Amino acid sequence: MRPRIHARSLAAVSAMVFAWAPPLAAQVDDPDPGRYTDTFDAWATSDAENTNPIDPIVFVGSSSINYWRTAVDFPQFPVINRGFGGSQASDAAFWVYRAVLSYSPSVVVYYEGDNDTSVGKKAPQIFEDMRQFAEAVNRVSPRTQVVFLSIKPAPARWDAWEEAQATNALVEEYASHNEAVHYVDVGSAMLGPDGQPIPELFVRDGIHMTAAGYEVWTSILTPVLAGLQ
Repeated sequence: MRPRIHARSLAAVSAMVFAWAPPLAAQVDDPDPGRYTDTFDAWATSDAENTNPIDPIVFVGSSSINYWRTAVDFPQFPVINRGFGGSQASDAAFWVYRAVLSYSPSVVVYYEGDNDTSVGKKAPQIFEDMRQFAEAVNRVSPRTQVVFLSIKPAPARWDAWEEAQATNALVEEYASHNEAVHYVDVGSAMLGPDGQPIPELFVRDGIHMTAAGYEVWTSILTPVLAGLQ
């Protein structure tokens, strides 16, 4: 059984999470992560009243995670969904302890990035937040596996697709040198023969996914998770 992570350990690492990476030039300001305090307080209340699975797979990230019916799509795995809509990679890094590490997960499935590119963040800045997240997890729980899902090719954010691809490339390269980090390309299968997003995989806003879109993600991710269990 994976050892539980104590609050004292989390607090000690929390003080260092944003100190590891050198400053980047021309960064876009991060949003205030405190806007999610009520969300995490509500989850803490729920956690105190309910029993969570041991060694779970924690899904974390923006609305693409929040809207995913992970318990339905992955009935064979002990999953916890901690998606919080509108979040950016900086938010996931800030909340990594309460969103992920407090559950002592065996695997973390992470999706962020398209909210970042939509506000003009560039690949190096987005990647640094993602790296900080992964290193926070690996520092506290070295055996926990982090699975980064690639940024999807959302039609409404097609003008930022080049930056999304650059971010994906940085994450893929990083994962190739870290045995506890994995990159999973869920975006290529969402493009048609013409290289454009497949309309049927997205709802009318051109950002969020239909059930068919989630079927694509589930089919790609299921064997990955099976191999990590």
